[in-house]
Amino acid sequence: MIQIAVFASGRGTNLQAIIDAMKTGNIDGEIKIVISDNPEAYALERAKNNQIATKVFHYKQYKSKREYELDIIQFLKELKIDLIVLAGYMRILSPTFIREYPYRIMNIHPALLPSFPGLNAQRQALEYGVKISGCTVHFVDEGTDTGPIILQEAVKVDQSDNEETLSNRILQFEHQILPRAIQLFASGKIEVYKNKVYFKE
Repeated sequence: MIQIAVFASGRGTNLQAIIDAMKTGNIDGEIKIVISDNPEAYALERAKNNQIATKVFHYKQYKSKREYELDIIQFLKELKIDLIVLAGYMRILSPTFIREYPYRIMNIHPALLPSFPGLNAQRQALEYGVKISGCTVHFVDEGTDTGPIILQEAVKVDQSDNEETLSNRILQFEHQILPRAIQLFASGKIEVYKNKVYFKE
């Protein structure tokens, strides 16, 4: 059973999807800690409601990003974390952090990467006029949303869509593929070769 740290800055709906999947036995793992940079994040309440430990790292209390991240890394090592899941975490991790956990940091992104990386992906998709959008679970590398893709799900864009309606529809699929990706990792079925993810039988 793998030990997981979930990083979240906001509502925590993807965190809830992970918790629900664990309760139904669909993830062979345990959320050891929920970490946030935002003490007001509702994700922390979701964790507490499910008897999961939480920790807030206040960025402004540190002299530098390096100091901030080194403190988090030390904390994670003490907990013997196997996998970090970024579930709506709004801070970009530095190369120093990422190198500590190669192919052990997952992120969920509300677009079909490599299209529309970065912030406001749904708005980018609507402005470009794509007919299909979706969501992607990928490993985090040192670029912005450029890491190896694990799972994707396509979502049709309706002519009547605005940013909110498209976001909400994509979110439903995020809640499906993120737990699936975590379970693939937990069961040892993921292999990364030349920046591509392959699945073992």
